[in-house]
This record gives sequence, C-alpha cells and structure tokens, in this order.
Amino acid sequence: MSSGGKMTVRRAVVEDAPSIARAIIMAFGEDMTRRLCGDRGEQIIERIVRMENTQYSYRNCAVCEVDGVVAGAVCGYDGASLHELRRHVLEVLYEECGVHISVTDETSAGEFYIDSVGVMPGMRGRGIGARLLEWMRDNAFDAGHKRVGLLVDDINPKAERLYERLGFRRVGEVSFIGHTMHHMQCEKP
Repeated sequence: MSSGGKMTVRRAVVEDAPSIARAIIMAFGEDMTRRLCGDRGEQIIERIVRMENTQYSYRNCAVCEVDGVVAGAVCGYDGASLHELRRHVLEVLYEECGVHISVTDETSAGEFYIDSVGVMPGMRGRGIGARLLEWMRDNAFDAGHKRVGLLVDDINPKAERLYERLGFRRVGEVSFIGHTMHHMQCEKP
C-alpha cells in the first residue's frame, strides 16, 4: 500500500515519549491501561518511557515518521534483561497506581524480544507496523542476536499473518495476562 507520504523509521529520542506512550497503550489496550492506571494511564506510561532503564524506555524504541509526524512506535530489548527492565516498570505502577502485578515471563535469554508495536489510528493500513517490526528485527540481527521473538494473541490472526510474512513462526504458547498468546520467533538468516 502507498504510505501517503515520506516514511522514515529511526531510533527514538526522549522527546518522542508522548507518541511512544500512545503506541504502547494501543498495544496494551485501552481497557488494560485503564484497569492498571485509571485515567492517568498516558501520563504514567509516558513517565516509564522517559526513564532509561525500563522495557518501554525510549532507548529501547524506534518510531516511524510519516512526513515528519510520528505515526507509530515499536519497543524491543534483549530477553536476558527482562527482569531488570520490568522491575522498574512494576515499581512505577506500584508507586503511581498502588497495584502489584505478577506477570509471566514473555521472553528469556537467547532471544531479542519485540515487546510492543502500535500505529496511530489515522495511520493504519499503510505498512507502518510492518516497517517498524522489520526495522527492530533487522537491527537486532545486526547487533548479533540470532533469534527475535514476539507474542501474538490467539484472537488476532491478522497480526499473526503479518508476523508470518516477516519470517516469524510459532514456537509455543504462553498464558500472558489472562490471554493465550502464541510465541513466535524469527531466526537470523
């Protein structure tokens, strides 16, 4: 599909935090964000994105711009860092929202993990999500990772087809936050 403008993917900077927070909320789902953070979800997620040591830190993200406007974002990191990065997220959620969360590990050492991807509502259907995923996957391979993984909800076959087109294959299932998710991986060629 035509992008409808000049599309560029780049590593995120801290000034992208508001856009990244919106993309993460789209990936989580508005309902989940509201259950965790009430009406302050965007503010709290943006705080987490601005930090340098979280799963959703701008340092672990890339953004896609269309004609200079952020149209989507993707977050990814070395699976070996999951517990340390998640610890800071859970601390903020407890401090800001008073919630304790127990979450199944969605990744582990030996895998670069694409945690979340979101495309702004008015920009969907232009290939932005695919471009973000390709960028993150290819950068992980260039950095020496041999395997890139992600999860897809079993009720989202459209996303699974996209991931398959990008070289990902099912390798297992995970129960994650009350949903059955397919664990998919792509091996370095």
